[in-house]
Amino acid sequence: MTVTATGRNRRTTRQRVAVAAALAERAEFVSAQELHGLMSDSGVRVGLTTVYRALQDLERAGGADVVRDDAGERLYRHRPGAGHRHYLVCRSCRRDEPLDTGVIEEWVAAVVRSRGFAEVEHTLELTGLCADCRNGGEHGGGKSPPSHVIPS
Repeated sequence: MTVTATGRNRRTTRQRVAVAAALAERAEFVSAQELHGLMSDSGVRVGLTTVYRALQDLERAGGADVVRDDAGERLYRHRPGAGHRHYLVCRSCRRDEPLDTGVIEEWVAAVVRSRGFAEVEHTLELTGLCADCRNGGEHGGGKSPPSHVIPS
C-alpha cells in the first residue's frame, strides 16, 4: 500500500501504512482526531500530526474521499476505486449517500468549458438531515452522532 502523495517525496513509513489501514477499516467518514483515537485505543502508536499528514497525502493521491462537517472539520473515508466521488451527508449521524458522479462531472465540465478554464479541481459537498435524524430515529442505524458534530 503506497501512501505517498502525487508529486511529493514522503516516505512510506510503518505509521503511514497503519493510518491507511485504519482508515480502510472504517465504513463511515472519520476525522483525523477520531482516527488517531481509534488507533491509540487499538494499541497503534502514531502521532496526531502523522495522522493528519498521512490523510492529506491519501486525499492527494486519490485514496480518500473528504467532506466537511458543520464546524468545517475535514472528515475522511477510504476510497477503494479510481476517481473521486460526491456525497450527500447527514449533519447529525454522518450517514452518507453517494451521488451520481457522472451527472455532476458533466455539469462541471460544461461550466469549465463555458468559462475557458482548464485543469480545474472541484469539491461538491451536500449536507442535510437524513430521514431517521429528522424523525428522531436511530441515527443512521443505531449510531449516535459523534460528539464534535453539532446537530442542527
